[in-house]
Amino acid sequence: MVHTVVIGGGVSGLMAAVTASKNKKETILIEKNKNLGRKLLISGGGRCNVTNRLPYEEIIKHIPGNGKFLYGPFSVFDNEDIIEFIESRGVKLKEEDHGRMFPVSNKAKDVLQVFLDELDKNNVDIRFNTVVESIVVEDGTIKGVRLESGEMMYAENVIVTTGGRSVPKTGSTGDGHKFAKSCGHSVTKLFPTEVSICSDEPFIKNEILKGLSLKDIALSVLKKNGKPRITHQMDMIFTHFGVSGPAALRCSQFVLKEQESQNRDDITMMIDFYPEKTAGELLEELDKLVKENKDKSIKNILKPLGQQRLIDFMVHHLGINETTNGHNLSNEDKRKIIDFLKSFRFTVNGTQSIEKSFVTGGGVNLKEITPKTMESKIVKGLHFAGEVLDIHGYTGGYNITSALVTGHVAGLHCC
Repeated sequence: MVHTVVIGGGVSGLMAAVTASKNKKETILIEKNKNLGRKLLISGGGRCNVTNRLPYEEIIKHIPGNGKFLYGPFSVFDNEDIIEFIESRGVKLKEEDHGRMFPVSNKAKDVLQVFLDELDKNNVDIRFNTVVESIVVEDGTIKGVRLESGEMMYAENVIVTTGGRSVPKTGSTGDGHKFAKSCGHSVTKLFPTEVSICSDEPFIKNEILKGLSLKDIALSVLKKNGKPRITHQMDMIFTHFGVSGPAALRCSQFVLKEQESQNRDDITMMIDFYPEKTAGELLEELDKLVKENKDKSIKNILKPLGQQRLIDFMVHHLGINETTNGHNLSNEDKRKIIDFLKSFRFTVNGTQSIEKSFVTGGGVNLKEITPKTMESKIVKGLHFAGEVLDIHGYTGGYNITSALVTGHVAGLHCC
């Protein structure tokens, strides 16, 4: 009988196996792919956004999916411990905007190598191209795992770190949720988060704004009463199917929640193209432009207020005659322009699929997990860590922090 079996060689699985194998504890890491850390290698655009250096409270705020659960694991191992773990093994990190931490080399493989070296040092038995068929439990206690080949591996502890259902090419295909249910756990509804948003608006279908990139706008998901449920001030881009980019990705889960709340497919979103300016300030700016360019056409007058494609679209969308110039631009048209720039509304009808999302929402029910040990409250010796759990955050190092922290805590409790 081995001490610990870790199922899944992703971010949390690597950390769990490294920690569980300390003090010469015999540990087996089972991975169904032919290599480890696939999601880690593509994180941060291949640079590996290994964690975030913001204070606990800020990190929790950026994990809208049950972030408060992490207060328990953070009391054992936190983001600063992650930084120390990586840097003490020879890979220096640097801090970028919003607290994001990357290797100075900008190479994710350098971070992965830290884990590979530790696994090697701790003599972890890695089984590649190996599929777990089931987790074996007797009388509420873990007994081990049965492989697809029929082999039975007896173990004192099993840690499930199989990820969610996002980016399936990395091996995350929902296996862990099947295992959890077979052991008596409940799994909350799965949904895509950090994913592009879809729209059937004519201007989207006609690709009028396709590829138009907007800097530092405020994108909101509106409730039934027209007030914002959530607003994110970041960059975004119009696509051939809807909207994408950081602001859209962060809003995506709230589109789905509003669909559920309002019991309808079409949800209204709003863009404030000038979140740092009031409507009054913009009107003053517009009045000045009109006054200084009375002989110019409306499209030329408005050039300083946005990219030409956006200006062209706005004029057409608002029904303003293209022959209008500064002499005959009405106050009503000015009001419509300001309303557009401060609160352009459009409808969306959902998001892309969970397989296309960066992060899976939902997962193993946290009410059935002990936060300071990541052990199941149902089966003794069974632990869960990482994205298989009902924890999800925004991009920016928050999900990987959750995965590493819960992976360490699970491994430590087995150690």
